[in-house]
Amino acid sequence: MKLDDKILLPDSGYFKANLHCHTTISDGELTPEEIKSAYKAQGYSIVAFTDHERYRWHKELDDENFLALAAFETECCDFNTAPNCWPDQKTYHLNLFDTDPTQNQAEKAKSPRPLRRYGDVPALNEYIAEMSQLGFLVCYNHPYWSLQDYNDYAHLRGLFAMEIYNHGCEHDGLYGFHPQAYDEMMRAGQRLFALSTDDNHDRVPFGDPLNDSFGGFVQIAAEKLEYASVIEALRAGRFYWSMGPQLQGVRVEGGVLKVKTSPVEKIFVIQRGRDCYKKLAPAGSTITEAQFPLTGKEGWFRIEIRDSRGLYAGTNAYYLEDF
Repeated sequence: MKLDDKILLPDSGYFKANLHCHTTISDGELTPEEIKSAYKAQGYSIVAFTDHERYRWHKELDDENFLALAAFETECCDFNTAPNCWPDQKTYHLNLFDTDPTQNQAEKAKSPRPLRRYGDVPALNEYIAEMSQLGFLVCYNHPYWSLQDYNDYAHLRGLFAMEIYNHGCEHDGLYGFHPQAYDEMMRAGQRLFALSTDDNHDRVPFGDPLNDSFGGFVQIAAEKLEYASVIEALRAGRFYWSMGPQLQGVRVEGGVLKVKTSPVEKIFVIQRGRDCYKKLAPAGSTITEAQFPLTGKEGWFRIEIRDSRGLYAGTNAYYLEDF
């Protein structure tokens, strides 16, 4: 199988984004204005404000160096369980990112929720389809924290992305990182992207080890810091997820996958089957690049890297049939 040369991620030109954030409009401790100030100070250019069941577009926060994405978070819980059993209750949480907040404003302002039928996956898929038609990109959130397994997410359809890392959930009980769920969804026939987010509520101050801001983000390769440009990059998958490490260029040239990174200990290429390509640094040192010849039998592949702090970053899955 001959693979065309292709730039999968550019060397530079990214906007740092947190795509899961809660404010005083729902159950967060900071106002939208305080969130903007704190995140800009940490080098972020984009925040999606995903308050629970409250769609908002904070256009008033936009400036030449900051963009607020209109969004909200909704849920579908298992109400067939006994009362007062929240710690054991399964739930679907979905983030909905508005692709064009100037359209369908009245309907979006209602923050429409899915029907409360937890076990009815076809009904949930209908909701995802309806919200996509209304103009949202729909993301499936934190499956591990939600107490869900393969049977809960394998048959979801129409999703834009899922959270591969959720920083707030990591604080809740090491529930935050779930790359296996992402791989399982793709092996079940889904095509979707992967996000790393904060899901911050800021119930403890900045600087406290348990503060849930600034731990999970995506780097978006948009042409400019404008709403339509950022959405176009998200739709196309021109971004990568991270807890800290950087990807500094990913491309296929002459059938060889070439990866450049910030200093890391491990560069892995996970694929559809059991095989995995990898390059590891000798003990006590780091690497910043790797090359892997592709056979054409990988089906799909994604890159995952880890640095000396134990922090991960990675790409979306790329399908060979698209080359």
